[in-house]
Parts: sequence; structure tokens; C-alpha cells
Amino acid sequence: MKYIAYCRKSTDEKDKQVLSIEAQIAELTEFAKREKLEIVQFITEAKTAKAPGRKKFAEVLHLLEIGVAQGIISWHPDRLARNSIDGGKIIYFLDIGKILDLKFPSFWFENTPQGKFMLNIAFGQSKYYVDNLSENVKRGNRQKLRRGEFPGRAPMGYFNDPKLRTIEIDPKKSKYIKKAFEMFAKGESATAVNKFLYKNGIRRKDNRLLHMTSIRKMITNKLYIGIIKYAGEYYTASHKCFIPKELFQKVQEVLKTKVKNTTDSNFAFLGFARCGECGASITGEKHWKNYPTTRGKIKYIYYRCTKKLKPCTQKYLEETKFTDQLRQVIASVALPQEWEKDWRKRIERDEFQEKRNAEKNISRLKLETKTIDKKLNFLLDSYLESVINADIYKKKKNELFEEKIRIQEEILKIDEDGSGWLEPMKEFVDGALQCRKIARAKNTKEDLAIFAKTVGSNFFLTDRWLSVEYKLGFATLFSELSTPHCLSAKTSNSRMVDSRGLEPNFSGHWRARTVDICDVNATLYQLS
Repeated sequence: MKYIAYCRKSTDEKDKQVLSIEAQIAELTEFAKREKLEIVQFITEAKTAKAPGRKKFAEVLHLLEIGVAQGIISWHPDRLARNSIDGGKIIYFLDIGKILDLKFPSFWFENTPQGKFMLNIAFGQSKYYVDNLSENVKRGNRQKLRRGEFPGRAPMGYFNDPKLRTIEIDPKKSKYIKKAFEMFAKGESATAVNKFLYKNGIRRKDNRLLHMTSIRKMITNKLYIGIIKYAGEYYTASHKCFIPKELFQKVQEVLKTKVKNTTDSNFAFLGFARCGECGASITGEKHWKNYPTTRGKIKYIYYRCTKKLKPCTQKYLEETKFTDQLRQVIASVALPQEWEKDWRKRIERDEFQEKRNAEKNISRLKLETKTIDKKLNFLLDSYLESVINADIYKKKKNELFEEKIRIQEEILKIDEDGSGWLEPMKEFVDGALQCRKIARAKNTKEDLAIFAKTVGSNFFLTDRWLSVEYKLGFATLFSELSTPHCLSAKTSNSRMVDSRGLEPNFSGHWRARTVDICDVNATLYQLS
């Protein structure tokens, strides 16, 4: 009788006692020589048997089916099958006579009803081992998650510590990963970030650039800010973080607003505005005009409606006029320099007051956190007692967990800054004071486009005129600066503001107006 020797070793085998493929071949060769068995072919495979679909195992069955051999030699029945389908195929081939005999150095078998019954038990034990091992692994992972340990491969910038079985910060690579986040936050492209990482040794195993999907996965991975997402649930991580939460959030905002520009990079305002008539995108065009006797060949850039949605009557706008109007948009919300001292003084006063209230606010938020913990414990008890099903449990747990994370972040921010609104207020004042400088002619068109997105959004081009929806704070400031006040209504807190450099009227003349600082202060402080 001829036999096929089948040797298998799973690449993820947890049982350290299982022989290697080389050891199995040696054992089977010696066994066949001792038992005087003829082996016509050795077939080896490095793949788990917990699921059907092994190519080499299918090849063994095919050779048996066409009569190349009549039996199989293997180290143990669990080398042949650890799932019910493959085990059933072996039993079926014994029933129909395609397999006449099975030989194992470590297991007895006879092709009899009793022998097949015992073989079936051996296959069942193998399947039980795999199933039980899977449960043990899942149980271990759940325990790690309760401790805040990530049960997977460490992301870029970390490494898996085999002794502590945790993830630790890589002191070298973490600096480059943090720099990559900062580059994204500043609006740099994924390609530029990828090249930066490649230059500093963060690349694929084959020494090529990282996949763009890997880059996107990296910058959206909440593990960098201490949040583990595993099997659809959120957990608080215990490892140290090197990416600030503010930086991570800023990157997410950039990703939401980033528009992929696949057209000519010379168009600084491409994708910046939409048509006020039909809502289509505004595109750019280049035209050349030849002045043979004077200036030669001159390039002109125009912006116009793409007119893809429906017929549109809007005409083009020259880039120079587009730039001038954008400068006016920014200059119109420039905070007068005369106001800076008063604003800084009031911010300092409010900052002092907020620090006094911080302790009270933190106590309140910690009480809310304890309430959420009680709800989570009650939710878990309800799930364990089968009062609610798994889907409802996961959904409510994630909602409560996200609320807890939000409160913890608020506590951290209050603890560090005194209040969550003071920092945005400072940034607003700095930005409003910077508007005058940005609107100057020396700044590039790209700088104008980037800063304009800071002060406003929803830019529309109608009748060759650019309109904007100012953001909170800037909208109030624009309203106050654009509204003439009665010149006789001066108070000790009012200033006569010469609006030159702020906003021209349509006739081209500049207006001087009185603006009450108290009115603007009261309105803008609604930012909180």
C-alpha cells in the first residue's frame, strides 16, 4: 500500500510542543522505515487548520481520489484537521474507500467502525482545543483592555515590549511621528509627510514609501491620544501619549476641510469659492496675451464658474481683482491697534477670575464622572443579567464612554488653562490684530487664501464680487466696524477710529467712524 506523508505546522501555533515540519518529516521517515511503509510523496504546509481551505491538504485528497496513494501518514490527527469540515472529508473518504488506511506515530487507528469512531473523537478534541484557545485569547485580551493595555501591534512611534507585554514610546520614531502630525495640522500634503517619514527611516519592510492608507490610518488613530477602540468598544488606554489632544483634533479638522487639488498648482484660489448663482465650483484658467512692441507675452489668470450644474450667467473675475477683494475681506475684520491694550487687560482680568472658579468647576465635573461610572456599572450588571442584549450594551457603553472622555478632557483643559474659552479668545484677538498685516500687499496669494479660511467660510462669487460668511467673533467685529455710530455718543471707553486700512466704501472714499469698545467687548465675549 502506498502512502502520502502530510506535515503541517501553523505559523501562529500557540502550542510550543508541536514539532516543526523538519522534525515531523524525520519522525515520519523513521516511522515508515520501521513499519515498512511506502511513502510516495511528502506534502508540507505552514497554515492553520482551524478553518477549511488549505491548498496542500486539498492536493492530498485529490491524489488519494485519483489513486496515486491509498493512505495517509501524519504525526497526529490534529495535523490533518482542526475543523469539522476537513475532519468530515477524511471520514467520508474512509467510508467510500478512497482512503484505506491512516498511520500516526502518536495515535492508533484501524479502518473499522470503532477506529473511525475514535478518529472522529480525535478530530473533535482538536477542534475543542482550537475553540478553547480562541476563548482564552479573547479572555486575555478583555483583561488587558480593562487594564488599559492595547492587545495588538503597536502603531508607528511605539513598540511592543515583550517583557512588560505593553506598548512603549519609541524615543526616536515618536519625534518624527509627532512632527508628521504637526505638518498635517499646518496643511501640508500626505505626500510631503510620507517623504519626510521615509527620509527619517519610517518606511515599509521592502524599503519603500508607506502606503497612503497607512498614513491616513496613523493620523486618525485615537490610540495616540489614549483611547483604544477594540471590537467596536472604547477603552481608556494606560500607555503614555506623545501626541497632544489639541494637535490630534486640529489634524482631524484639517482632514475634514482639506480638498484634494488635482489641477494646476498655479491657481492659488482653486476650490476656494463657489458660484453665487448656481452653486458650482469656481475654477481657474490661464490665458496669454502677446504685446509684440511693448511687454511681450503676458500671462493672465481668471476665475470663473465651472457651469457644470446648469446654465449660469456669471462672468469671470481676474486674479488681481480676486486678490484685492480678498484683502478687503480680511482687512474688514482687523482689530484696531488702539484697542489692543484694553483687550489684553480685560483678558488678563478674566483669566484671573477663571482660575478662581477652576477648582469649583473641576469638582462638579468629577462628580459627573462618578455618576457616569455608576451608570456604566449598572449597564454592565444589566447586560450580565441578560436584561439588555449585546448591541444595546455596546451602544450605550460607547455613548457613556465618549461622554466620560469629553468630561475628562474638559477637566484637563480647565486644569491647564483655567477655562476652555480663554485660549480661543486669545487666538481670536491675535488673529484679529494680525488681519491688517496679512492684508498688506507683501503677503502672497497662498497666505491670503489660508488666512481667509481662518476668519470666514462659505465664499461665493456673484457679479464679480466676493462675499463671505464670517466666523463667530469676526462676524460681530465686522458688524461693529461696519456700523456708523453717532459721533456725539463718546464715552470714556470709546475711541474715534480712523478706518483707513480697514474698509473702503463703494465710492472708493474712506470713512471715519466711532466704535464703542464696550459694545464690541460685550458681544465678542459671547465666544464663551
